[in-house]
Amino acid sequence: MARSETHGRNSPVSSTRGLVGKIVHAVGLRIIGGELPPGTVMPNEAEWCAQLGVSRTVLREATKILTSKGLVESRPKTGTRVRPSESWNLLDPDVLGWQLAEFPRDRFVREIFELRRAIEPSIVALAATRAGEAQLDEMAAALKGMEAAGDDGRLFIDPDTRFHIAILNAVDNAMMRSLSAVIETALTTTMFLSLGNPRGQRHSVPLHRAVYDALRDRDPEAARAAMIRLIDDAESDARKALDVRKQGKRAATRKSGQ
Repeated sequence: MARSETHGRNSPVSSTRGLVGKIVHAVGLRIIGGELPPGTVMPNEAEWCAQLGVSRTVLREATKILTSKGLVESRPKTGTRVRPSESWNLLDPDVLGWQLAEFPRDRFVREIFELRRAIEPSIVALAATRAGEAQLDEMAAALKGMEAAGDDGRLFIDPDTRFHIAILNAVDNAMMRSLSAVIETALTTTMFLSLGNPRGQRHSVPLHRAVYDALRDRDPEAARAAMIRLIDDAESDARKALDVRKQGKRAATRKSGQ
């Protein structure tokens, strides 16, 4: 499974590469950030191409991608318009990443962790009855990767994601596996939210190990409880990291006003 990439703003970058991807990313950020609010009618094609410095072919391809994400709609005669936020594909990796980049609101943090709580504890309880040695070995290897990463949040993300995806694979349920993209996106987003947490990442290794131990012991309820503790701790980390970012933003605002 492909991993999300990152850029300097501590969020996943657009999954579309090249010039089209850059335009998708730039316009998507402007929409999510409110610079282009719902109902905004985009300039006509010629003006929009001139503003963005791209060809019509690039613009049309970028518009198709933004349309597929639910951000815009194009109609004959009325042009391209930004859609209401209720129409956005909020679980799309790019849309999640843009929300993360544009300084996540408390509601966004609450909802992404509510999503994880609604899905992961039930999955891990089922995995406790089905996990094979191969999946358990993969989780053990991921634990070692987390330990090796120490408090380097960026190095921690990959083994952390592998650990949770191994749990999903252990369920051996095709319909649940179809949720893997949603789960990985939610995981990666919450991990990026936690970057900058003053406690670092090392403290979460024992929480992951408790999940692993419950799985190896074939104890569904212990696995469920351990996963809930892990998610609760991750939310606490995310909120602390956001508080640090808020303080930094306020300090920068005060400095610029002097």
